[in-house]
Amino acid sequence: MIFSYMKERISWIILFLALQLTTLIVGYIDMTIPMESIYYIIFIQFIIGITFFIVRYRKETKFYKELMEWKPEIDLIDMPEGDTLFSRIVTNALEDQSQIYREEYNQLQLDVRREKDDLLVWIHEVKTPLTTMQLMLERVEDKELRSQLSYEWLRIHLLLDQQLHQRRIPFMKNDLYIENVDLESIINEEIRTLRSWCMQKGIGFQIELNITQLLSDAKWLHFILRQLITNAVKYSEKNDITIRSLIMNNQNILYISDKGRGISAKDLPRIFEKGFTSTKEHFDQSSSGMGLYLAKQAADSLGIKIEVSSEWNRGTCFQLIFPKKNDLLHITSM
Repeated sequence: MIFSYMKERISWIILFLALQLTTLIVGYIDMTIPMESIYYIIFIQFIIGITFFIVRYRKETKFYKELMEWKPEIDLIDMPEGDTLFSRIVTNALEDQSQIYREEYNQLQLDVRREKDDLLVWIHEVKTPLTTMQLMLERVEDKELRSQLSYEWLRIHLLLDQQLHQRRIPFMKNDLYIENVDLESIINEEIRTLRSWCMQKGIGFQIELNITQLLSDAKWLHFILRQLITNAVKYSEKNDITIRSLIMNNQNILYISDKGRGISAKDLPRIFEKGFTSTKEHFDQSSSGMGLYLAKQAADSLGIKIEVSSEWNRGTCFQLIFPKKNDLLHITSM
């Protein structure tokens, strides 16, 4: 700080040295003035100048030192107060700017909430004609056409569901309800939803559940399993998907494994990143890169750990490790 202050006040320092030099030159020119007196005057001025510099340095840099240590926030509650005219000008300017940002921030928050509410209403409204379309599809006599239309209907349904939960995830902790859920019924319901797609791709399921009841939030567990099972169906072809549950190390574990396309080794660390699709199959336009990201976000809020192992062209296995009861109590108390 001392060097910065000297650099800022370099013009004052030059002026002071110039005045000292002028006094010395006058003493040499005017022989009537004893040089001892000139040296004494220069010494006194030098002491006064150094004292002045130290006092002003402490006074003027106090505010800026506190400002450097201050952590900026939207509200300038803890901002240091200036004790000089110019520091007060800086403080007032920052407060005025902060007020403008605060008003804009509040307005943006309000706009985002309105947009979220409008989108949620729109999604719920769209689900009504989708339900009607599903009933109409059942009356289509051409099986091939019905299968194709059912697949497209399912894609729209899954995308809307993904958007709905994406908007809700930031407020998920306010929406949790931990209870004993029937794992078997949740899995069967999700498989029934994907039935037409699975039949079209020749995919079956092998279900081995040693655990059928566990503590979790039924609605969000539905969503997590929907993303993982959908992902398995999407990248599989004429193979069975295995879903099994067991207890290991006093924890409930659920495995969802397929024999589909798999994930390359360099992509594995990034599959839960927002918007990430694939580097090996980068031309694949059918993937949004949001399903696994949202599933991971929801799982984290429920204390569920997701692990994945995969080998290219050999298949993928997702492992859901559910939290212990004491950990769930910690989640619900947050």
